[in-house]
Amino acid sequence: MELQINNLSKTYPNGVKALDDISLTIPTGMYGLLGPNGAGKSTLMRTIATLQEPDSGSIALGDINVLTQKHELRNVLGYLPQEFGVYQKVSALNLLNHMAILKGITNKSERKGLVEALLERVNLQDHRKKAVSGYSGGMRQRFGIAQALIGNPQLIIVDEPTAGLDPGERNRFYNLLSEIGENVIVILSTHIVEDVRELCSNMAIINAGQLLYNGTPIAATTALEGKIWEKATSKAELEILSQSHTVVSTKLVSGKPLIHVYSETDPGSGFQQIPANLEDVFFTQILANQPA
Repeated sequence: MELQINNLSKTYPNGVKALDDISLTIPTGMYGLLGPNGAGKSTLMRTIATLQEPDSGSIALGDINVLTQKHELRNVLGYLPQEFGVYQKVSALNLLNHMAILKGITNKSERKGLVEALLERVNLQDHRKKAVSGYSGGMRQRFGIAQALIGNPQLIIVDEPTAGLDPGERNRFYNLLSEIGENVIVILSTHIVEDVRELCSNMAIINAGQLLYNGTPIAATTALEGKIWEKATSKAELEILSQSHTVVSTKLVSGKPLIHVYSETDPGSGFQQIPANLEDVFFTQILANQPA
């Protein structure tokens, strides 16, 4: 099973081009869609999920034409948006039961078994009678995955799933997504590089609605080997280096700026060559595609 996206474009009435001729082939497994906020990721996810129409292009999931066979797509889709509302004071058990009915699972005993199995799978069985509105951020996200798994979907979309989670909850969520991604297509849309590095065997980078990279994280970092250089510097020197070098990223480490630059040869000035990581790929791709 593959998700095939061809020449997808979308421009909003205010003139913002959210998608600019995007073409992707997404196989079974975890697929990372990486980009900064406002890159067009959510527009692409909503379009795949049949929540909005593109201006042009096509999307197919196997034999399903996503843009014309919306009902068929929704039958095999699990969707966890960036924000999802829940009914106040309704327990996870009752809410999942209600969602299963909406998904067409009318047999009471079958539905009961499914709901209990899902709660067990996302480790919420002990909290099943607690209102979802009172869950922690990580528990809400695990509940979101449980509702997305109703009906054995072939395609699951998760939009910015780990934003705001503490490290422990993030790791539990990573493990859950990895398990799910063994048998279905899981698209992970995020601006967090670590999410893609930890989870995804294939990825794309988009920015300003344009596809900047499509391939494996390993191939992306390999292409930068020998071209990323690092130096701990001062704030005063940082400004000078920024004018004379191609700066990929800067961050404070123990209160001191740490700078990464792109150079095919030794840039001098005390820089040390380091192995490229996915964060370097992300920033290099965005930097290379900025308007002149």
